[in-house]
Amino acid sequence: MPGVSRRGFLKGTAGTVGVASSGMLLAACDDPPSNSEPNSEPLTEAAVAFDGEHQAGIQTPSQASLNLAGFNLKDAVDAAGVARLMRLWTEDARELTAGRNPLSSLEPEMVQWPANLTITCGFGQRIFELANPDAKPDWLHDIPTVPREQLQAQWGQTDLVLQICSDDPVMCAWALRHMTRAGMDYVETAWLQQGFVNAYGSIPKGQTPRNLFGQVDGTVNPQTDQDFQQQVFADDGSSSLVVRRITMDLDNWERLDRASREVAVGRKLDDGAPLTGGDEYDAPDMEATDEYGLPAIDKNSHMARAMPPANHPEQRFLRRPYSYTLPPALGELSNAGLIFLAYQKDPDVQFTPVLQRLMEVDRLNEWTTHIGSAVYWIPPGTAAPEGTSQGSARGDTYWGETVLSGGRG
Repeated sequence: MPGVSRRGFLKGTAGTVGVASSGMLLAACDDPPSNSEPNSEPLTEAAVAFDGEHQAGIQTPSQASLNLAGFNLKDAVDAAGVARLMRLWTEDARELTAGRNPLSSLEPEMVQWPANLTITCGFGQRIFELANPDAKPDWLHDIPTVPREQLQAQWGQTDLVLQICSDDPVMCAWALRHMTRAGMDYVETAWLQQGFVNAYGSIPKGQTPRNLFGQVDGTVNPQTDQDFQQQVFADDGSSSLVVRRITMDLDNWERLDRASREVAVGRKLDDGAPLTGGDEYDAPDMEATDEYGLPAIDKNSHMARAMPPANHPEQRFLRRPYSYTLPPALGELSNAGLIFLAYQKDPDVQFTPVLQRLMEVDRLNEWTTHIGSAVYWIPPGTAAPEGTSQGSARGDTYWGETVLSGGRG
């Protein structure tokens, strides 16, 4: 075509495409969705019951997002103040997890989609020292020092902890915001640990999540109600929580070939099965050897060291880990790790012996470092106060009522 340069042709074509694209966008937006229409998304009405024999968020399947917040009491707060805070927090958590707006909130739009929200509360030693020293469990103390750990005070023990989990990160963040705001007269935030697992619906229900090493994490967890009663919950419905913050050296871990990674873990990476074969939940054959006569599962692999000895079957507990990632330091590709949450009846009997065995020798120690530790008593579940639509009181009406009232539940 005379008089039309290549550049002019391209400019004209681009303009045509731009007009066409704008038209298509306008056509697509002729009937935009309305925020006033009913929402049928699967998580909109997904709610976990708040009241019960045990606190929710323990036996509950792990939700996608975690906000774990540690709080310390303000100087002027006494035992009566702690009780007031627990009444307030319990009432507000009950409303939030049901998708109802707490009385003190002016943002009802933020709580309409609970997305399996759970809020779980734990007490540190100081709560018992203030309110009821005689009721403090013998195991409620710092985890004994173990080799290789490099604990940092910023991730240490606090007076209280809230474990807030949801399958919607916005709901998880808003619940944290509300609970922190509600308790501002009583507590100050000491630290916040944020983590994640697979998003809702991204893996089959019941499948064990993976950590950032690519290993399935939680294969040996309790599965049945009976398992939970034996391993996790005391007779009064309470439990204990050990929090360990663990950094993971992904940069050097990923230099290993897959076979070397499996030797360190003791399991196949693709399906989590023991290196002696079978599937994820099959018992490993610790006596099996390979074609060279060597153990098929390295005795110092993570799985082998974590297994309870035959004479100590009680060394089992619930693992509820969440991964985290942060901006890397200069010269590194990653700054990642694990917020390891362990629930059990008695850490001295169940958790600490396993930790000591792992920290003594575990092939994974080359790529992991424990930098935070805290221990909490998890009060029993609650029953809604009498006269409410949620039912009648059959136990504590707020977290830790029996302890905070001096045993006069």
